[in-house]
Amino acid sequence: MSKYQSVWDAISDTPEEATNMKMRSALMMGIVRRVEEMEGTQAEKAERFGLTQPRLNDLLKGRIGKFSLDALVNLAVRVGMKVELEIKAA
Repeated sequence: MSKYQSVWDAISDTPEEATNMKMRSALMMGIVRRVEEMEGTQAEKAERFGLTQPRLNDLLKGRIGKFSLDALVNLAVRVGMKVELEIKAA
């Protein structure tokens, strides 16, 4: 039985894909927390962030496959978050 550090390590085909998915999921969870803290309806929040309501719904429902890492970084900044990258030797 193999032991994995994350679910992404277990289900991804490559270490590169696993790393990308880990970063996307961390960004997505942070953005969702931020959006849920804000006042207003889903439609009002979507308009504030320059999204359609269905696109915001995809985010809130965790549909990670619909968002690139680049799109999530842009959204994080739009909702007032600071995004930092830490690089370490493996």
